[in-house]
Amino acid sequence: MITANFLKETTNKRIIEKRDKFYVIEYLKNLSDDPEEAMFSYFASQMNVRKRQLAINLQDDDVVVQAGSMEWMAGALKVSSNVKGVGDLTKKLIGGKLTNESAIKPRYTGSGLLVLEPTYRHILLEDLEDWNGEMVLENGLFLACDGEINIRTVARNTISSMALGNEGMFNCMLQGSGIVALESYIPREELVMIDLRDDVLRVDGNYAIAWSQSLKFTVEKTTATFVGSDISGEGMVNTYRGTGRVLLAPIRDRVPITKWEVNERSRRAKKEEVENDYHEEEE
Repeated sequence: MITANFLKETTNKRIIEKRDKFYVIEYLKNLSDDPEEAMFSYFASQMNVRKRQLAINLQDDDVVVQAGSMEWMAGALKVSSNVKGVGDLTKKLIGGKLTNESAIKPRYTGSGLLVLEPTYRHILLEDLEDWNGEMVLENGLFLACDGEINIRTVARNTISSMALGNEGMFNCMLQGSGIVALESYIPREELVMIDLRDDVLRVDGNYAIAWSQSLKFTVEKTTATFVGSDISGEGMVNTYRGTGRVLLAPIRDRVPITKWEVNERSRRAKKEEVENDYHEEEE
């Protein structure tokens, strides 16, 4: 039996979102910073640039997380590679190459507290039931999900979307029921959620970060002719057609990569490489 005060709020730490066993922790200030970093940290916190962590309170349950993201865990938790044989390993390695996602995502099973590493990104909790059980993600958003959710690699469903969509030819898809945790550059307050019912959404740019697999994604002209599109100045637009949900991040197309994130990506990549080598040796 373990007892921990991590999920208790303090004057500087608060729980900003909770769904089932998933907790999003936010630190209002970086109290442990050096004096040289204090001014930067203060103004960063005023602009909502704060460290956040995902904590998962498992009770005889399981969860799958992004490789290299675990900071600490306590209790009777077991870790496995989430790979079912050589064939499954090969499929995951290919899918990882196509989407630039980690090939092997570890599975944690049992009862205990699992805490992932802090991040300056925004952590979003989504219920797959609100997405008709199938959510396609922009590459790089996945952080964690319930263990019963199936993680697959899917290709774009039309030639135009592959060639002109500027969204990548392959994406990570989550299928099943349960909670999904996403790591987003954009806070929930700036995101736009659009539900379609036998209707059409047209977006001038790659602002969609998640969408229902049930939607048909194509790239189309804004008007009936190429000449009309040129005159209107809009050109080609990403089109989502059918019944489903789309999550848009329209405030900023892409956030410049900070020095902190460059170092963080490098550290995680090295950690993931070591873990992948270990799991391949296991197989």
